Amino acid sequence: MSPTPVTGTPPEAETPLAALIARQIRLTGPLPVSAYMALCLGHPQHGYYTTRDPLGAGGDFTTAPEISQMFGEMLGLWAAHCWLAMGSPAGVALVELGPGRGTLMADALRATARVPGFHAALRPHLVETSPVLRQRQAAALAALPAPPAPVWHDRLEEVPEGPLLLLANEFFDALPIRQLVRQEHRGRLLWAERKVGLDADGRLAWVLDPAAGEALVPPALRGSPPGSVVELAPAAAAVAQEIGGRLARAPGAALMVDYGHAGPAVGDTLQAVRRHRFADPLEAPGEADLTAHVDFAALAAALRAGGAAAWGPVTQGDLLSALVSGPAPPS
Repeated sequence: MSPTPVTGTPPEAETPLAALIARQIRLTGPLPVSAYMALCLGHPQHGYYTTRDPLGAGGDFTTAPEISQMFGEMLGLWAAHCWLAMGSPAGVALVELGPGRGTLMADALRATARVPGFHAALRPHLVETSPVLRQRQAAALAALPAPPAPVWHDRLEEVPEGPLLLLANEFFDALPIRQLVRQEHRGRLLWAERKVGLDADGRLAWVLDPAAGEALVPPALRGSPPGSVVELAPAAAAVAQEIGGRLARAPGAALMVDYGHAGPAVGDTLQAVRRHRFADPLEAPGEADLTAHVDFAALAAALRAGGAAAWGPVTQGDLLSALVSGPAPPS
């Protein structure tokens, strides 16, 4: 995504989700950033992804599969190469996490249609919670000549066990995060959790909870200067560990493409994007995409904790160049 930064945007009218969140805060207290993100993106009636197709010029952002069909085609050929390297097993699940409009999966299947035996051996599994996007995905796959019948799931855990080929493009960045801020409290420095509370006028505002504790912060970052922000992604780690466990139990490979940093780092990367511009994350909840940078070292550690081997990260440019110029790199 390449949104244009903006400043000074006046507050918009309160959204239905903003009212619900404010009511919950009054009842139970400030929400961790992770809980706020989960509500904004996945609320059953008012969540960002459950109510719209956010992609393209008429939406809020654009991803690589929507820019060029070559992106999905190359990832599809990577999957076919891995399948051949696995010994061409039958009953392989070709899984995509967060498949958007289905463009990447459709391009991947079109590019691999002539790989002998590949389509007969696989079944596409789309992990998607949005009813709107499921309709777009079904239409994209139905447009293919004789496509393998897809199956939809709300969670990766619902995908049947067995040989696995998994693609995740800009999926992990949208999973909820927690934020810890190093600040002075009663004469000493500590790590407080950033939460969403209410200001004196009853509007959503950032607050700090000093009870979070230093134990949550990676040891390498605990001595960071005052004002430093550390982000934790427990939801991403849980999904990655599930993937690692599946790859330890059956042959397979997974490829994650996202934006982020190679190892533990400080910094506030939470961002809201609306109409291809940056927005205030607390403004108009449910009407903007919320994402944060991926810690690829933490992702790899979770994969290994599940029992899989992990490589990378490499830049997207290096990945695509490798796919064009030679055998697919391990993933």
